[in-house]
Amino acid sequence: AIVRRLPAVETLGEVNVICTDKTGTLTRSEMTVRQVELSDVSISVAGVGYEPVGEFRSDERALDPQEASGMLGQLLECGLHCNDADLYRKDGQWAVSGDPMEGALLALAGKAGLEIASCRASLPRLDLVPFESGARFMATLHRGQDDQCVVFAKGAPEQIVSMSATERRSDGAAVAIDAARWIAKADALASTGRRVLALATASLPASVAQLDAEEVDGSLELLGLVGIADPPRPEVGPALQRCHTAGIGVKMITGDHAGTAASVAAELGIESSAAGLSGSDLDALSADAFDQAAADVAVFSRTNPEHKLKLVTSLQQQGLVVAMTGDGVNDAPALKRADIGIAMGVK
Repeated sequence: AIVRRLPAVETLGEVNVICTDKTGTLTRSEMTVRQVELSDVSISVAGVGYEPVGEFRSDERALDPQEASGMLGQLLECGLHCNDADLYRKDGQWAVSGDPMEGALLALAGKAGLEIASCRASLPRLDLVPFESGARFMATLHRGQDDQCVVFAKGAPEQIVSMSATERRSDGAAVAIDAARWIAKADALASTGRRVLALATASLPASVAQLDAEEVDGSLELLGLVGIADPPRPEVGPALQRCHTAGIGVKMITGDHAGTAASVAAELGIESSAAGLSGSDLDALSADAFDQAAADVAVFSRTNPEHKLKLVTSLQQQGLVVAMTGDGVNDAPALKRADIGIAMGVK
């Protein structure tokens, strides 16, 4: 480890509670799409890591993705275009340049035979709405055919579903979206420990050259969900046990779905005297109730950087010595505020 300030070593020995991010810190951040949920079809996907090789199966039968429902092809293209990552091969191994979750979407498209470079060349990107932890979605605008522009969007299921007006069944019929059913599908996927993304699309006139988030809100057509596996790091379980033995509390603070967070926490042995809370739950609490939740709860989901910062600050005000660890820019405010900030390195 590189120690920026030597007194930090002494502080580390006095820590009462560790606040930790999940993705990339407690998990490997080596993501693979394992499940695709369309309107009326459930598809499992095989394969390891970022190698674009793997079988699609539905109802226990092998499925040729190029002969399957056109909805699957649209979902794969959406994941490929609404994406800033790239896949490359080094020393015989496939790896991702960019966000691991976006790399998983590219590998999924590759498994279906889509060629990333040629697909991107056929639909040039004109503009984008970048992902922000508060908005929880990303959208891109592309020059399509037939005097139309096409929008691709991906993000948290509850966000994308709320922005969608319709869904398309595998028979090609567009129908009003059944939001409750899709949220239930997302919850079921998340309860198995999967990270869940929703993907959607929309058509705009050819005259549109810039993408306005408000312009597509309420006009998207939901394509489906993907469930992404991100296995825990094998060394995390024993490390948590050593913390518990030493009397150090551990709290997971993540932006992921509540079901995903709860499943990973249970697998790792992160226990709490109270049920987990989401960022929106925290927003609804009074100052005193927030402090009580910070002390009692061990799993926080759908949080943003402000929530992480407030939780660390609350614990400190209760007299605890707090360590914060994470690997993303969204962890930076809390890392700086904690008594000791431990930034994750590569792997």
